Amino acid sequence: MASPEEEVIAIMKKAGIDLAATLPCDRIKNLLPLISENFPEIQLTREENGVGICAGFYLAGGKPMMLIQSTGLGNMINALESLNIICRIPLPILASWRGVYAEGIEAQVPLGTRLPTILEGAGLKYTIIDEAKKLPLLETVITDAFENLRPHIALISPKVWEGSDCCAWEAAGLPQKPELMERTCSFNLTRETLRPVMLRNDAMCAIASQLDDEITVTNLGVPCKELYACRDRELNFYMFGSMGLVSSIGLGLALRTEKTVVAFDGDGSLLMNPNALLEIAREAPKNLIIICLDNGAYGSTGSQETCALRYIDLEIFATACGIQNTVKVNSPEGLIEAFRKFRAMQELSFIHVILKPGNTKAPNIPLSPEEVTKRFMKALIV
Repeated sequence: MASPEEEVIAIMKKAGIDLAATLPCDRIKNLLPLISENFPEIQLTREENGVGICAGFYLAGGKPMMLIQSTGLGNMINALESLNIICRIPLPILASWRGVYAEGIEAQVPLGTRLPTILEGAGLKYTIIDEAKKLPLLETVITDAFENLRPHIALISPKVWEGSDCCAWEAAGLPQKPELMERTCSFNLTRETLRPVMLRNDAMCAIASQLDDEITVTNLGVPCKELYACRDRELNFYMFGSMGLVSSIGLGLALRTEKTVVAFDGDGSLLMNPNALLEIAREAPKNLIIICLDNGAYGSTGSQETCALRYIDLEIFATACGIQNTVKVNSPEGLIEAFRKFRAMQELSFIHVILKPGNTKAPNIPLSPEEVTKRFMKALIV
């Protein structure tokens, strides 16, 4: 007889899941090794990144699923609302439901006991699976997510695993005392002060002039409007919310397509979600180019100063995360040269563009989020 963990694996396989994005929970520690054995897996550092990665993977034709601790839902709600809901992007989520049954950690209780009410208030579909015999409902959760193009969360009680004889965690041979390992980090940076001479719009139009069949995903707000005005394309994915997830969406796309993916990120966005670069560097997709448009300001909200203006160098940060191919530029000519070089290399790359603060006047995009999504997927999945 299959264990509950093995039943979950069988349900996911039957549903055609081809990417699992995970964050650990002690209650599903025997499930996670089986996930690693049976599916391509992204081991997340923060839950919102999984929302972005899974969205990009789905846009390119994949069927992703997230497996997390229920506390992570508190970090994900805005991303689910402002990306998955408005763009109608499905996402099945298996959430190990903490704070309700046999909970020994007091800090888990406040959110855990209120989760159903919170999810109802947010308009997010959920299903409670509070005993092993109800695990077949997970198939319904997955099917509903993809058929109705929405997130659907399975709240899985720890009681589901209580009678399991699965020992995958122990069988995986996880070391109790990991060996001390040498740590190496190689930097090859040139000390140089680059004076900003162009606006973000100048940089975006410079790259737009070089695009052929590349995919682009662009940060929300004014950057999307500027790219639309400069060169609208069906392979442009414009964001309308979920700030901080541009590069994560780019990673998801790059994992599922062979086309070059260009992520127009910003200093404010990257600083809001720096974890994204850690996951990107670990996966190292060869077809992803991140263009960090750094004007030292939150451009869409009044140009308030970001930490990138005085306190952190984002190229050094990207290198510290493990991205090997980086460059800093400040002119259209330098940007185009770097883009052509990295596109030809077909290696994960990061272009740090030093810019003046300021926006150009660009009209609103005359497409709804759902229309953008449908148009993009139709152009990409042929």
